[in-house]
Amino acid sequence: MNEEAARVLYRGMPPGGLRRKIAIVTGASRRQGIGAMLCRVLAASGVDVLFTHWQPFDREQSYGADEEGPGVLLRELQEAGVRAVALNVDLSTPVAPSLVLETTHRQIGAPSILINNAAHWSPAGLDDLDAAVLDAHYYVNVRAMALLSAEFARRFTGGSGGRIVNLTSGQRIGAMPDQLAYAATKGAVEAFTLSFAAAVADRGITVNAVDPGATDTGWMTEDVKSRLAEQMLMGRVGQPLDVARLILFLASDAGGWITGQVLHSRGM
Repeated sequence: MNEEAARVLYRGMPPGGLRRKIAIVTGASRRQGIGAMLCRVLAASGVDVLFTHWQPFDREQSYGADEEGPGVLLRELQEAGVRAVALNVDLSTPVAPSLVLETTHRQIGAPSILINNAAHWSPAGLDDLDAAVLDAHYYVNVRAMALLSAEFARRFTGGSGGRIVNLTSGQRIGAMPDQLAYAATKGAVEAFTLSFAAAVADRGITVNAVDPGATDTGWMTEDVKSRLAEQMLMGRVGQPLDVARLILFLASDAGGWITGQVLHSRGM
């Protein structure tokens, strides 16, 4: 993504004091995903980025892994004129959060933006719910998110302008009976967001959660896309750029008076 392409793609998105800031984005394994788009819009605003990726999870999904994705994304970001690092890390391990922060500090500097985008998901209705399924969701969706946030806040010395954005899925809007483990952990993300925002406000850090709704990141069949579009007021499903624009706003100076909120960006 060269500079001109970035200007065309993200026209009308002012940098808002973001240039030369440093961001961590988790879960950017696939070029079609929200994580990759977040990296692109941040880079287009002059933000240096460390992103995490973990292909083994994607290989187990129906859409499969984008094996070349992280390398291609890394080159895109560097071509946009920012410093970028791709970190292959399993966020389900207890040492991962410290590794992510330590690598960021060592390779590009002290981050002021953390976007917890990575998530574990697998179908888990009543008959599938067991300890192993719950643990797999909890380790990534809750524990990694919480420990990354805590480690980020403990290391943050900027005085103001710190930003944490957590991705959620609108559990308060409707039931998810076939995704019980995922719904439970994403509900925990929303609860954590509210309390953690209060815990770190005096450090100059805002904390918010964003629900992007049904977003076409490559997993939707045409039939699924058509059925979901019928439910949307805008007559279409979400695109990664839709949610990336909102998160870029929250990360910018303009978002500095918003904290402890769950924002629904779902076109309905």
